[in-house]
Amino acid sequence: MNYRHAFHAGNFADVVKHALLARLVAYLKRKEKPFRVIDTHAGRGRYDLSGEEARRTGEHLGGITALLASPAAGHPLLADYLAVVREVTAQAQGAAYPGSPLLARRLLRRQDRLSAYELHPVDAKALAAEFAGDVQVKAIELDGWLALGAHVPPKEKRGLVLIDPPFEEGGETERIVQTVARAHRRWPGGTYAIWYPIKRPAEREKLHRLLRESGMPDVLAAEFFREGFTPGETLVGSGLAVVNPPFVFAQEATDIMKALLPVLGVNESAHCGIIALASEAG
Repeated sequence: MNYRHAFHAGNFADVVKHALLARLVAYLKRKEKPFRVIDTHAGRGRYDLSGEEARRTGEHLGGITALLASPAAGHPLLADYLAVVREVTAQAQGAAYPGSPLLARRLLRRQDRLSAYELHPVDAKALAAEFAGDVQVKAIELDGWLALGAHVPPKEKRGLVLIDPPFEEGGETERIVQTVARAHRRWPGGTYAIWYPIKRPAEREKLHRLLRESGMPDVLAAEFFREGFTPGETLVGSGLAVVNPPFVFAQEATDIMKALLPVLGVNESAHCGIIALASEAG
């Protein structure tokens, strides 16, 4: 309950996560049938990059601000994502950045829906205000883990679940895999995207192992390192583990992350890659 994303909005990890999220949504839009995006830890939806929290850390300077000023901003696979960023910024008094629920909402068609859950009372109130009157969105103050247990499968039967917890509590890695595996048994056709921070090799390897052992048959991880591992708790990278990834996702994620490396990497040890944690072929 103490984590507030406003301090980190638009940082390098947000850029990678949201660029990949936009591609997952784009794939769902290839079919006319409606789909639902479920955001289990949605945050407030919109962040003021000129506000006190963002100015205190300045993390966006090495993230979205750097990207928008770079040649990589013209990459075609970043077009949908950056169009939303520019639109949200243009509507704001100062620099602004869309969180994952607002990004997803701006990418939906008329027939698609978004369910966004947030437990922190202040952020939940801001989230509800962001989407007030929007009939395509349900913004609910609720524990995202409870929502994932109770609200899948959605009535649309097609869709994407984004799981982006704060990783503040012990046992979070085990909880993520157990909860997603249960949801997958209820809704095996859904796509599940699990964001995770990369700080220590042991935690990363544990998540990989648990996903391999989960019984879910098709899982890959897209990982972006802005630098190599360091002693301590430095956020050196981030990953997006995707259950039931679209067939084009591995290649698109690779192309996106390679385009972002020279912009978001901090030294020569910056790298990225795709790891197949489980495949349908076994």
